[in-house]
Amino acid sequence: MGDDPGSDFSRLARQSGLLADPGAGEVLDLPHGTTCIALRYDEGVLIAGDRRATSGNLISYRTMQKVFPSDRHSAVAIAGAAGPAVEMVRLFQLQLEHYEKVEGKELSLDGKAAQLSQMLRQNLPAARAGMVVVPIFAGYDRRTSVGRLFQFDISGGRYEELEYGATGSGSLHASTVLKLRYRNAMDRDTAVDLAIEALYVAADEDSASGLPDFVRNLFPIVATVTDQGYQQLDDDEVRERSQRLVDELTSRNTTT
Repeated sequence: MGDDPGSDFSRLARQSGLLADPGAGEVLDLPHGTTCIALRYDEGVLIAGDRRATSGNLISYRTMQKVFPSDRHSAVAIAGAAGPAVEMVRLFQLQLEHYEKVEGKELSLDGKAAQLSQMLRQNLPAARAGMVVVPIFAGYDRRTSVGRLFQFDISGGRYEELEYGATGSGSLHASTVLKLRYRNAMDRDTAVDLAIEALYVAADEDSASGLPDFVRNLFPIVATVTDQGYQQLDDDEVRERSQRLVDELTSRNTTT
């Protein structure tokens, strides 16, 4: 039948009235998530984001989660309007789960990126009202046995990056660190340290991005996606590596 949504969960949700088409209107002042990055390393991809969300010059949330597993072998990080971004991620997760149940197999990594691109196109009317969502998508391509990552624009444009990518208000500063320090085929530890440094520099220059908070025990969310699947680093490991970075920066300032 022509109205059968098949494996397209987004279409099924719209037909059922569970997902309304957003309309353009007055620009809203909403909490926004900020800096997220992704980079390739020898075993797959790493994806990370700070924890701060802001509304104008106010800190809305200090504990926002911006990095999510989209399925076993992929992940998405969000920047932009916090509410619509998280809702889009949840729908994206359901879309991939629905596809796998209907088709009996996991969607290809290119197919997953295309689904996210379509969701961004559908969100364009809401983006005109200030509900802009700009994610990064990364995953392990089991067909080619490599990690891959994609960046997007608000119209749904999809661009594969060969080394690293960044999004959000601190992306320029994070990208500068990645550009200077990135090396092909880095091991996991080197990639994690680079990601933490890139987010730290971004937060040091961009007030909308959050620095590691040793008082509240809040640190960036860092995750890897490899052939073994999605794995988020423990807070203790991120705290230790963040402390090591702060000690190194303090040492540099002391010696100069």
